[in-house]
Amino acid sequence: MPHLRKFKVTPGIFWLEAPEAGVTLLCGCPADSVKHLIKRGLIASTELNSVTFETGPNAILLSDVLVQNGSFSNLAEFPVLQMLYRQGMILPGHPNNTGLRPLLIGSREQVSAQMRYIYRGNYGLVSLEEIMACGVDASTAQWMMQMKLAFAFGKIRTTEELLDSLIVEETRVEIRNGLTVRRLRLNVFEFQYAGESTTIDLNLSPEENYVAPYSLDFHHVRREYFGVIHSGEGDGWDIDRPCMASLIMFQGRIFLIDAGPNILATLTALGIGINEVDGLFQTHSHDDHFAGITTLIRSGHRIRYYATPLVRASVSKKLAALLSQDESAFQDYFEVHDLEMGAWNDFEGLEVKPIFSPHPVETTVFHFRTLWEEGYRTYAHMADIASLNVLERMVREDPATPGISEELASRVKHQYLTQVDLKKIDIGGGLIHGRAEDFRSDKTPKIILSHTSQPLSAREKEIGSSAPFGTADVLVPDHSDFLRRSAFEFLRSYFPAAIRHHLRILMNNRLVHFNPGSIVIKEGEKSNEIFLMLNGSVEQIQSGAVAPNLLSAGALLGEVSGLYDQPSPVTYRSASHVVALRLPRSLYLNFVKRNRLYANIEKLHDQRLFLQGTWLFGESIAYPVQNRLAQSMVSLSLEANQPIGSEPRSPAIFLVRKGTVVSRAGGDIIEAMAPGDFFGEQGALFGAPGLFEFRTETTADLFQVPVEALRDIPVVRWKLFEAHRKRIGLISRVQSQGERGFRWQDSYLLGIPPIDHQHQHIFEIANGILALYRAGSDKSALLPELKDLAEYARYHFAEEEALMARHGYLDLEHHKEEHRKLMTEIGLYRMELESGSGLIDPNLERFLTDWIVNHILETDKRYQPLLSQDIPPTKA
Repeated sequence: MPHLRKFKVTPGIFWLEAPEAGVTLLCGCPADSVKHLIKRGLIASTELNSVTFETGPNAILLSDVLVQNGSFSNLAEFPVLQMLYRQGMILPGHPNNTGLRPLLIGSREQVSAQMRYIYRGNYGLVSLEEIMACGVDASTAQWMMQMKLAFAFGKIRTTEELLDSLIVEETRVEIRNGLTVRRLRLNVFEFQYAGESTTIDLNLSPEENYVAPYSLDFHHVRREYFGVIHSGEGDGWDIDRPCMASLIMFQGRIFLIDAGPNILATLTALGIGINEVDGLFQTHSHDDHFAGITTLIRSGHRIRYYATPLVRASVSKKLAALLSQDESAFQDYFEVHDLEMGAWNDFEGLEVKPIFSPHPVETTVFHFRTLWEEGYRTYAHMADIASLNVLERMVREDPATPGISEELASRVKHQYLTQVDLKKIDIGGGLIHGRAEDFRSDKTPKIILSHTSQPLSAREKEIGSSAPFGTADVLVPDHSDFLRRSAFEFLRSYFPAAIRHHLRILMNNRLVHFNPGSIVIKEGEKSNEIFLMLNGSVEQIQSGAVAPNLLSAGALLGEVSGLYDQPSPVTYRSASHVVALRLPRSLYLNFVKRNRLYANIEKLHDQRLFLQGTWLFGESIAYPVQNRLAQSMVSLSLEANQPIGSEPRSPAIFLVRKGTVVSRAGGDIIEAMAPGDFFGEQGALFGAPGLFEFRTETTADLFQVPVEALRDIPVVRWKLFEAHRKRIGLISRVQSQGERGFRWQDSYLLGIPPIDHQHQHIFEIANGILALYRAGSDKSALLPELKDLAEYARYHFAEEEALMARHGYLDLEHHKEEHRKLMTEIGLYRMELESGSGLIDPNLERFLTDWIVNHILETDKRYQPLLSQDIPPTKA
């Protein structure tokens, strides 16, 4: 009988058991990881002492990389909830409450991020000050806080009170009862127990993606004037259906209500490309309504984000915790539109009223309406509502105690039961979800029962309907042709100088439909047709490429090969139902000649083709945006051993088209970049000088793209951020491997003399600690050095914060929080040494490296452009 049992659950998720050590480990926790475990029988129902509960993991191994191939790798909220409540590890008197707490295992950065994100997922906004910062008056904030405390059983608890954590680096550490783990390399871990070992590799290959636990049929949905597409009726535990969600169709446009796990699979099955999504209405921040938000960041345009300030703040704080970013970055990814609570907000004819709903985190239900015959047509989307009996139990007379007022309970009940034309309700039950029975007297003509993993009972079926995935309810039918109107807008954006009636000639062609999996144009074959995509998704597949590019509405398929009567260099294959405008080659050729567009099309095509072949620009960017990028690109040809850099006042991204470019930090070569690679992201993201020196290793051709051209492309900003974090990690590894410790380099200078001197002194103290640690010194030698570091850090942080305050640095509060975390960690190391255990934490070296690299070299660089104004650069 083996001591360690491991198997792969699905791409990016593994299961590891060490029964004798009492450890069951979920390795990797992307969206819906719990559903995958249920589906494989790794979570099952059991009984002990007449109490029924679930089995499952008691520890989670986190990915070193937060995002892989565009999706979150670490979403531990639901796995932790499953351990605490469905396994009973936190429930008083439960037979599985043995005092053992769920354990998070991983890098310091990812464990810390998950702790903060779970905290925000549990509670949302956590103080009167945070609530009032959203424009809420003091008395309202007070009763909101008392309601929140009622859901939290009287106390908001830190994640550290609920979970244990274990930091894993290169040195082997014990998990429990003799089971040990160490990191072999990025995202690769070795476990040992009783002489056996096994390896877990959490890296996804470039062609792999996290997959949904369920399969969805393809649907070809007609776009209506005003209607609802039902895209999810399950909950966070339903292994067969997506979580509760809907899509609003309005005048041919698509709006999401919430973004749950595997939203891309949902959109693809419905024949909707990500660039077709116009906006997102957010009810609240729990993962079954939030986890797909990074998928929307992968759009080629900033999707409109609609929520009340309370919900938006709750969501942005949770996302910031997850990404270890400041919450102001939220507006880099979305076009934010705050909604007024309890009022009708009009957006070009689509009106929405957010209505307060009691829940552990800030939550609203939505009423949507538009004017039509004899008045309005209205749809109510009621996710994560509270049952009426729960509301009644929460009523209290003393406003200073946790609970809600009788007046609020009555008002919420009235709003829940307001008659509309179509209503979707949460019937998940329990402490924080609704009940179908509460709506038995509701006069709404059609009620849809949602947010449950259980089959409907006979009584529930008397009250409401089901809505299988992909079905639609039409409230106002369409009597126009939205697709042809979209086609004209696309063509006009591509050819702004073209004669208008020439465009109408192109428009007078038929629309064609492709079923999912159909080859539209095959590589190596000539096509007499060019296709303008109007909806859906198409894979662009090139021989030898690792993975296909995904194209969406607006893409022109086969344009240049058709113009030149040449075989297509790629295969175009529909990934969903697709409708396209068919353009005969001869007609399109005539249009191009008459409008003298040949030269421009050829130039833009060559540059677009290059962009599509790069990781940075190769997905989800619409043709008009690609054209804009191609027009902004400047070609550079450089000899070998030439330095490369952009002017500080006009930062740019550089793409390698030919040759090799190397990056150096000091004397160390950090990375060699080949064709398709890019650099310059630190200046693009933060407006700060980079840490690297870039130089051609061979003769090289480059494209220079100004940052201004990238500002409204969230998928590019997201990838720049992802690349920046990885490159900071490369410096970290080089620094930690140096025999001489941490080496100060001129590229680390901020040009602020007092701060530069202080940073250099921190390097010196850290090197002293590192030398003692590597020499195997005992705690009596290390303790004074750690005290020196703590005292000097406290002085330095105060000086730095005062300087930032004087200059009005907008990110000051986030920076202060980073300082508080660092001081807490120094304090923990000091406590360990002072405790008398005689043990020195094996991760001390990694902590020092992370501090030096991630804070001084990354976080502090962000304030350089503001604070160094009018201060001449200096060398310390």
